[in-house]
Amino acid sequence: MATKIDKLKNIIGVDSILNKIQDLDILLETILSEARGVLSADAGSIYIKVDNELVVTYSQNDTKAAELKPGQKLIYNVFRIPIGTGTTSGYAAMTGDIINVRNVYDIPEDAPYGFDPYYDRKSGYRTVSTLSIPLKTNMGDILGVLQLINKKDTLGRSIAFSKDDELVAAHFATNATMALQRAQMTRAILLRMTRMAELRDPKETGTHVNRVAGYALEIYERWANRNRRPRHEIDRTRDTLRMAAMLHDVGKVAISDTILKKPGRLDEAEREVMKTHTWQGARLFTDRQSEFDEIAQQVALSHHEHWDGTGYPGHVDTVTGEPVKKNVKGRAVGKRGEEIDIFGRIVSIADVFDALRSNRVYKAAWSDEDSIREIRGLAGTKFDPDLVSDFIAVLPSIQTVSDKFSEEPSEPPADPEG
Repeated sequence: MATKIDKLKNIIGVDSILNKIQDLDILLETILSEARGVLSADAGSIYIKVDNELVVTYSQNDTKAAELKPGQKLIYNVFRIPIGTGTTSGYAAMTGDIINVRNVYDIPEDAPYGFDPYYDRKSGYRTVSTLSIPLKTNMGDILGVLQLINKKDTLGRSIAFSKDDELVAAHFATNATMALQRAQMTRAILLRMTRMAELRDPKETGTHVNRVAGYALEIYERWANRNRRPRHEIDRTRDTLRMAAMLHDVGKVAISDTILKKPGRLDEAEREVMKTHTWQGARLFTDRQSEFDEIAQQVALSHHEHWDGTGYPGHVDTVTGEPVKKNVKGRAVGKRGEEIDIFGRIVSIADVFDALRSNRVYKAAWSDEDSIREIRGLAGTKFDPDLVSDFIAVLPSIQTVSDKFSEEPSEPPADPEG
C-alpha cells in the first residue's frame, strides 16, 4: 500500500495536471479520476453546488466500466440532491466537513445522513465505504462535493478509507478547488461571450452552446480513439475543443437585429448576410496566440461547410470574407470532404442535431428519433459519413450531455446516492 508521503507526492504531480486544464467540464472529470487514483477508489461522483442543491456532473465506476464492451462508456444519471441532512454528500456540503463512512450498510440510525440501497440493487454493485469531501474555497464557500466510493486494497477488496486518506483528500481538495475556481472564471467569460450573441440571437443560449460543445466532445473522442490518436493528444484537444465549440456562432454579433430576430424564415438576400457570421467569427481569432485560437477559428469558419462542397463560406479570406477560390459565378468555392477542418465537421453534426431537437420560431422541436434519422440521411452529403457513424455510436453519452444541460432541471431519482 502507498504511504501518505507517496500519496502526497502523487498529488504534487496531479496539481500540475489540473493547472493546465482550462475547461470546467474537463477539469471536473479529471479531478474525479485523479482523486480516485490517488486514494485507490473504485468509483465516485463529483457534484457542483447550484443554489441550495448539488448537481452531479460526472460519475465513474471501474467495476461497472469493466463489464462494458470495448469502446463503450459508462452512462450515469444526471440528478440533483438537496444540501443538508439525508445524504452524506449533502451533509458534507452543509457542514464543510469530510464525511467518512466505513460501511454504508452500518450507518447508525441517529446519524444525520443515511444510505438508500436502491442503486446497489438496480445495478448489482455493492457500495461499502464512502468518503465525501467538500470543495471549499479559502473564504469558506462550498463549490461542490467530491465523493469517493469503495477504497480498494492490494487484493482488490473494498475497505474503509483511513484517517490518513482524509488528510490526503483534504490537501487534494484544496488544490482542486483553486483549479476549479479558475476554470469557472474561464467558463463565465465564455458564457458572457455567448450571451452577447444571445442578446442578438435568442437561439444562442448557454444551454445550447454547452450541449453542442458536449456533443462535439463525445464525437471527437470516438473519432480520435478510432484513429488511434495518442492519449496525451486527445486529452489536450478535448480541453481546447470544448471551449472552442461553445463559440461556434460568436460571429453572429456582427449580424443586424433585423435579420437575427426576424420572426420567420429569411429570404435569399438575408441568408447571404447571415452566412457571413462564419468568417466574421473566425476573424476574431486571426491573431492566434494558442491552440485554442486556432481551433476556435476553424470551428467558427467551417461548421457550415458540407461534405459534398455545397456549404459555406467556402474558400474565403478570414479577414475580409472575399473569395480566394472562385467558381464561374465569381463566388467562393465550397470546401468539400477532408478540405473541411475536422473540428468544423464535428461541430457541424453537433450543432444541427441540437437545432433539430430545439424549438424555433419557424418549427417545433423534432423528436430524438426523427433528429437521428435526419443526421443519418445527410451522411455523405452534408456530413462526413464516418463522423456520422461515430455520432451514432456515442448516442447514449450524448443523451447524458443533453440531460445535464437541459432547458429544465431534472427531477431527482428515487435515490440520489447509491
